[in-house]
Amino acid sequence: MPDMDTALKEIMEIDGCIGVALVDHTSGMALGTLGGGKELDLTVAAAGNTDVVRAKLRAMEMLNLSEKIEDILITLDTQYHMIRPLTSRSGKGLFLYVALRRDRANLAMSRHQLRRIENDLDV
Repeated sequence: MPDMDTALKEIMEIDGCIGVALVDHTSGMALGTLGGGKELDLTVAAAGNTDVVRAKLRAMEMLNLSEKIEDILITLDTQYHMIRPLTSRSGKGLFLYVALRRDRANLAMSRHQLRRIENDLDV
């Protein structure tokens, strides 16, 4: 089972990956980041996408949906932003945030790779 640093490095190998963060959705703090840079401030993205996760969880609660979020996809003009809550007991309250270049990423393959890495992740 890969640790957080190894998992972040594996995610950065996904074709078109700009940056990745492991985020605590209770506090909005990034527990680990890799990539990003001047085109993407991962600390700001972590905090902002925490609001997205919280809003979706609230909406699901109001709708009495007992399902779990597999992932959330936000499509921009030039990027895909994927949010994937961790499903393991040790990962409860955490999510992976991944930004991909739309012109380089294969969305289906990226989701598949992220799912595999998330399933193996040991936090």
